[in-house]
Amino acid sequence: MSAYLDFEKPVADLELKLAELKKLADTTPLDVSEAVVRLEENIVQLRKEIAKNLTRWQRVQLSRHPERPYTLDYVELMCQEFIELHGDRTVRDDPAMVGGFCNMDGQGMLILGQQKGRNTKQRQQRNFGMANPEGYRKALRLMKLAEKFNKPIVALIDTPGAFPGLEAEERGQGEAIARNLKEMFMLRVPVICIIIGEGASGGALGIAIGDRVLMLENTWYSVISPESCSSILWRSWNFKEQAAEALKLTAKDMQTARLIDGIVEEPLGGAHLNHEVMAQTLKKVILDNLAQLNQLSPEERINQRIDKFCKMGVYVE
Repeated sequence: MSAYLDFEKPVADLELKLAELKKLADTTPLDVSEAVVRLEENIVQLRKEIAKNLTRWQRVQLSRHPERPYTLDYVELMCQEFIELHGDRTVRDDPAMVGGFCNMDGQGMLILGQQKGRNTKQRQQRNFGMANPEGYRKALRLMKLAEKFNKPIVALIDTPGAFPGLEAEERGQGEAIARNLKEMFMLRVPVICIIIGEGASGGALGIAIGDRVLMLENTWYSVISPESCSSILWRSWNFKEQAAEALKLTAKDMQTARLIDGIVEEPLGGAHLNHEVMAQTLKKVILDNLAQLNQLSPEERINQRIDKFCKMGVYVE
């Protein structure tokens, strides 16, 4: 791994020593196999300790890791075939929102989600995963197409929010998201929504109304990011850690508040460390949930979907 977060520095130091030991083993006749094994065990143990004591802000950092798998990474690793579809048939195509039909172990489905970029050029092209109104309208067009052909829908959510620019507001950003919420409640096919990274505000919710709403272990879901919350409450981003604690935005927090249906376990250290294992875990979760949802009639799914969202949240009067 080329990128380490600040709290991963002890792991980075050990992995540097491990690399030096392995290089020594390749260039000299010295037997360092026992030392290599011990160091690898120490790294695993250290990662377990870090994972056990992660703060909410550290989970936010993991959700934004530059090497974390994005929507198209999962598509490539989980699907045997994928045909991407473009455009909202009104304005233009939005590269920040991707979607198309795929074959996942013989199960045809629509898979869609926000897409970020790996480098500066890609991030600009994808608008950092912040969709415009045409992105949400494209998503709805594809979901209606999936409903027409009786194909289940999988939405992978990873966005810092819907694009807040003036031109997005002029083209009806709020209306596009609101229409998606309304229409997704009434879709007659199974809908599974999974937060794979950031789940910020209406930008995430615009494709997150489903029969199953799941979160990966190191992701967050909130009406506002910790930095924005900090800037409003304290007029500074320096209190983002306190804001993250107050927002209670992690997967465990969301499950406690009954806002999601389950948590998908990540590989030790985070999804960015092993894309293949994470993708196979996610694929199994998707197929297992689809098998359960296929046992219900469309009317039962719609009624349960509406009932679930009406009962969401824990509050004290």
